[in-house]
Amino acid sequence: MISLRPLAAFMLSFACLASSSGASRAEEEAGHLVICGGGGLPDSVRDRFVELAGGAKARIVVVPTASESADGPPRELDEFLEPWRKRGVASAKLLHTRSRAKADDPAFAAQLDDTDGVWFSGGDQSRVTEAYLGTATDAAFRRVLARGGVLGGTSAGAALMTRVMITGGTEKASVGEGFGFLPDVVVDQHALRRSRLNRLMGVVGERPALKAGVAIDEATALIVDLKAGRWQVGGASYVVVLRPARDGKPARIDVFHEGERGELGTWAIADRAIEEDR
Repeated sequence: MISLRPLAAFMLSFACLASSSGASRAEEEAGHLVICGGGGLPDSVRDRFVELAGGAKARIVVVPTASESADGPPRELDEFLEPWRKRGVASAKLLHTRSRAKADDPAFAAQLDDTDGVWFSGGDQSRVTEAYLGTATDAAFRRVLARGGVLGGTSAGAALMTRVMITGGTEKASVGEGFGFLPDVVVDQHALRRSRLNRLMGVVGERPALKAGVAIDEATALIVDLKAGRWQVGGASYVVVLRPARDGKPARIDVFHEGERGELGTWAIADRAIEEDR
């Protein structure tokens, strides 16, 4: 069960934060993100990822680097690809290394040149950033987005989506540097199952530049349209958004369920945004 005891302190800690300015990177991108909270993913979430990648024409690359199994025998590696192959995509292949030198090799990164969708597996998110962050492969991930493709991931593959990346901890999180595909926020996953709302509050409270903290429960996804600057919740559970006080508005905690949509700028669904402006 998620404890809300720190809620009052969270609200107070943001009472005097100033708003940030400047164009969001989301306005500069053309693709989508499918950010999943871990656990068993509903078919609807995987189907949506494939749809965004082009359906039957989709060329999918799976990055299993977060998992120890990525270094395992071929049978184990096939398990990363099977959920995508059975959906009838044009191709599904693996991209994996633990060598930064190899990840920075343009020939290795070129495997992503014709890719429509990249999926990051669960495991340890730090393994992924240690291998790829700041390399030629990192740049290739970003080109997938820039040409209208989709990046997705679950559990560790969700945590790495933001620049402030939660790497561990229970009540107090440890953090590192993630990819920053989704700007200006921090994401946490397994929100209900592992009672992680408290640690997310702490991360947001210590970083005034963040617009929000986003907690995604298991079997649930936050689907982001970066070009339109909009998001939608899909799956079986919920997404919790923690927003600090900004522009004279108080701090808020909101819960969103499947089908609810909103704006990246406000992190509120349309009817709630109208109520807040009154």
